[in-house]
Amino acid sequence: MPCQMNPYGPDAVSDETAAFNARLAQELAAMPQVHTIPPELTRKARAEGRGIFPAAGPLAGSHWQEIEGAPGGPGRVRISPAEGTACGTYLHIHGGGWTLGSPEQSDGHNQRIASAAGAEVVSAAYRLSPEHRWPGCLQDCVAAARWVLATRPGPLVIGGESAGAHLAALVALALGDAGAAGRLAGLVLNYGIYDLAMTPSMRNWGARYLILSTPVTEWFVANLVGDDAAARVAASPLGADLGGLPPALFQVGTCDPLLDDSLFMAARWRAAGGNAELAIYPGGVHAFDMFDLEIARRSTAHQDRFIRACFTGFRE
Repeated sequence: MPCQMNPYGPDAVSDETAAFNARLAQELAAMPQVHTIPPELTRKARAEGRGIFPAAGPLAGSHWQEIEGAPGGPGRVRISPAEGTACGTYLHIHGGGWTLGSPEQSDGHNQRIASAAGAEVVSAAYRLSPEHRWPGCLQDCVAAARWVLATRPGPLVIGGESAGAHLAALVALALGDAGAAGRLAGLVLNYGIYDLAMTPSMRNWGARYLILSTPVTEWFVANLVGDDAAARVAASPLGADLGGLPPALFQVGTCDPLLDDSLFMAARWRAAGGNAELAIYPGGVHAFDMFDLEIARRSTAHQDRFIRACFTGFRE
């Protein structure tokens, strides 16, 4: 039998991806790591379209909607409408280490999903840490999911990136625990963190700064849960009972320190009887799909196909 290419090996990394990673590492080396900067300064820079990520919003065509939120929460969502009649709703939860980001900064990505998947995209606003610690962010995302289920017909797919993927998994678990997951058709979990005690790839990564590093992730986790050991366990979906969950798509790059999180979570998903697709992108750094790369286009196309399949194959 011919040998298959090892997706973890350097030979699998395209020249484009390798060149991008080298440029990114050089650019980041000239910048202070995010955990050394007050969060409010990074938030301001991102809101002004500055920083490492290409700007993706706010854009015309998306708008804010007030909702019945969780007590103390923002009580609003950002909507990117479908073209014509929506075949379902995609609840998006943004990343940013529970510390950074906001829904309008994802307008471009969410408008693409709305067009490609024929979905109305609802992006949840949630309280950020360290000002608001666990479980406020989860409560706000659950409130957004409940609003969708109460006001929108048809199937629901929940997804997010990084900390957003973490929260998406926890929202699905919370809906299941409450007996409210009957219309949940799927999950899109892009390079999430699922063990706040850190999987081996995250723990062993070290100070090398490619969007994330071990110290950066430790800072994000401390912002979320402080030194509350019980909260760290409660907020780690890798240790949860994953039985009865809908199909999930896990996507991650091999140069992401959170690689093991997706590998382990997909394995546990399958062991619990669920359907888990695992897409691994050679050389992909954390949040690689935010950049103009071939592997990013492959990732977003896979995501769009998965969402459409969840809607068309849904049977309540």
